[in-house]
Amino acid sequence: MPELPEVEVTRRGVAPYLEGQVVQSVVMRHSGLRWPFPQELAMHLQGRTIRSTARRGKYLLIHFDHGTLIIHLGMSGHLRILAHDVAAQKHDHFDMVLEKQVLRLTDPRRFGAVLWHAGSEGPVEDHPLLRTLGVEPFGEEFSAELLYRATRNRKSAIKQVLLMGDIVVGVGNIYASESLFEAGIHPSTPACRISRARYERLVLAVRRILAAAIEKGGSTLRDFIGADGQSGYFQQHYFVYDRMGLPCRICGSSIRQVRHGQRSTFYCVNCQK
Repeated sequence: MPELPEVEVTRRGVAPYLEGQVVQSVVMRHSGLRWPFPQELAMHLQGRTIRSTARRGKYLLIHFDHGTLIIHLGMSGHLRILAHDVAAQKHDHFDMVLEKQVLRLTDPRRFGAVLWHAGSEGPVEDHPLLRTLGVEPFGEEFSAELLYRATRNRKSAIKQVLLMGDIVVGVGNIYASESLFEAGIHPSTPACRISRARYERLVLAVRRILAAAIEKGGSTLRDFIGADGQSGYFQQHYFVYDRMGLPCRICGSSIRQVRHGQRSTFYCVNCQK
């Protein structure tokens, strides 16, 4: 599933082609994705100028004067900037046609979403899918003190807490494993038992890992490619994720794997306590 780095890479890839452009038309194939396409979406967008792009968690936001288009890539979706004459394929569900290019959403599994939030309904942050999200990992609100206070009554493993997204968004499965390794924290440690000092290391690790993943174009997930058609290559720098049985790059111990919920977690028994 595309996580925060992949969505941010996508946003940066499409932004130069979208911002300041006028939507010529909208093409919606089938009835929708995870949810039906909004009624009258074409009417909302046609002839309107795209003012800016943004990201909230794993949601891509395309801002207009009168509202915001919300796009989620689901499990397998990706956005591409294409020429007008590129024919749509089986899994191409949504086009936003501009003067010189087309923004096309491809989603084989159809777990993504294309939604509309009208400006008359208030800030887009009040949308039901966004209002309960945790803080952004690169924002000032994300701190060791926040993690410490929010987890005093949480006995769940810290890996699970990071994935829930109600404290901090965007620390998906890959990046949670890598961040916990860098911070030296065992992924099964109950969140309530982690000290402020250790959370300070975790905050720094999360920010560095996510920033490095964005710089390298995200990870080459099975279903993810960037807006330019290229895969990311952060996976070449994994220390623990998907390396079960291989030697730790730091101490040489064998990397182990456990499951938290339905997700695989990788860690070094020697480096993470």
